[in-house]
Amino acid sequence: MGTEATGSNAGHAGAFFDLDNTLVQGASLFHLARGLTAHGMVSKREIAGHALRQVRFRVFGEQSGLLDDVQEHALDFVKGHEVARMEKICEAVYDDYLADKIWPGTRALSEAHLLTGKEVWLVTAAPIELAQVIAVRLGLTGALGTRPESVDGVYTGRIAGPLLHGPDKARQVARLARERGLDLAHSYAYSDSANDLPLLSLVGHPVAVNPDRGLRRHARHNGWAIVDYRTTRRAGVGLPVAGAAAAVGAVAAGAAAAAAHWSGDRG
Repeated sequence: MGTEATGSNAGHAGAFFDLDNTLVQGASLFHLARGLTAHGMVSKREIAGHALRQVRFRVFGEQSGLLDDVQEHALDFVKGHEVARMEKICEAVYDDYLADKIWPGTRALSEAHLLTGKEVWLVTAAPIELAQVIAVRLGLTGALGTRPESVDGVYTGRIAGPLLHGPDKARQVARLARERGLDLAHSYAYSDSANDLPLLSLVGHPVAVNPDRGLRRHARHNGWAIVDYRTTRRAGVGLPVAGAAAAVGAVAAGAAAAAAHWSGDRG
């Protein structure tokens, strides 16, 4: 499994952010596919075959037995290509497509955690090459991502280990916490999907961001914080339980400062 750090151990707690629909609007792999086709690394037909598997998996879910098929063929389209070229394309994908699709509110939360001395990690099923570029660009501590297998700098088309999804996310974060000395009881996790319930349940401060129906229902039932940037509501407004509001409020002041700082940088 891919684990990349961009900084040293910065504290005793962490914050773990999912990527798609949590940190980035929409699906990062869609934009990666755009970049790969634009740079001539893969054909539209190859991408279409991969996309069809993803759609079937999302429609029918993990219980359909399709996860093994997705894992086996997830990276067929990069087979035979050089890792170095993929890394360059991932940089272009961020600059051309993803930079303007970062949710400002989620980025502000990540920066607030950094300001309070926490390690901040991106945790995603996306390839580690893309995850690492995003982590570097946003100044995060590092990234956990799916690692494509390579031999002598060339992709084999296979995955080195399981796809970083569902329970495997939680297992990898637990291992990372042990290695880095992070206290999960005082850590935060952010995701939009019920697939990440194992990860969210691992930390003391789970937060549902732009949640799907299943996650929203679970978060309300358990008094978790909910923030939704797809509406005009401010983060923290409309939370079902006062304790959930307190979870978000713990970083609110720092988030406001980070958001103001970031807005100044963009200007």
